[in-house]
Amino acid sequence: MRKVEAQLLSIKGEPIRRVELPPIFQEAIRTDIIKRAVISHITARLQPWGANPLAGMRTTAETWGKGRGVARVPRIKTGRRAALVPHAVGGRRAHPPTPQKILHEKINAKERKLAIRSAIAATAKKELVSRRGHRFDMEKVDLPIILEEKFETLRKTAEIAEVLKNIGVWDDILRSKSKKIRAGKGKMRGRKYKRKKGPLIVISGDNTVTTPAGTKPTTLLAARNLPGIDVCIVHNLNAEILAPGAAPGRLTIYSEPAIEKLREENLFW
Repeated sequence: MRKVEAQLLSIKGEPIRRVELPPIFQEAIRTDIIKRAVISHITARLQPWGANPLAGMRTTAETWGKGRGVARVPRIKTGRRAALVPHAVGGRRAHPPTPQKILHEKINAKERKLAIRSAIAATAKKELVSRRGHRFDMEKVDLPIILEEKFETLRKTAEIAEVLKNIGVWDDILRSKSKKIRAGKGKMRGRKYKRKKGPLIVISGDNTVTTPAGTKPTTLLAARNLPGIDVCIVHNLNAEILAPGAAPGRLTIYSEPAIEKLREENLFW
């Protein structure tokens, strides 16, 4: 397997040296496997729901039979009111949701790992990243973007914003700032606005800070106020965060320690 190198940048956007990329960046782009993994990840969060199977059926209603000049629907014992049938008041539903339905589409472990490797390799392809709609300087920005270890120690949002401007991807943050109103009934169910996906920051997770909510990576605390940005520890990478909507090629920024972990620990193989 041939060696592939990328430029290591400082937080000021200046080139430091060339670093060799892990073999995972030479994986073939399998859009079909990526789609399967994303669908599996999404359906794993779905919660089955439905009515009680006996709803509307707890009655002693029986039909009167024919020859009485009335419809032969089941009727309650005391009176003429129809019951039990779907078209009667208080009757059962004709086709209720079935909570026993299996919603999760499973995927084999080896396929899931292959999808992650393929999605990581897609982050180094300019044509795929540009096709997703990300805005960056095609001539000046080399993919994948790798930043020095000092990047993981930044604690302020303004510092992260300055780094993104230095490396030429700030336009993608401005693109993610705009939001639109969702079409359909989702707007009435707490999902009114929809925002575009911005850059993904992949870190090693070694530099942490203790907060009232627990221990969290410093980069996560610094970048979470910027629109469209996601921060992920390299061990927690999955196909959905690398390829939202099953479209590979998300604009991704790696820290140098994250690249080393991809190389040394042989993740996702």
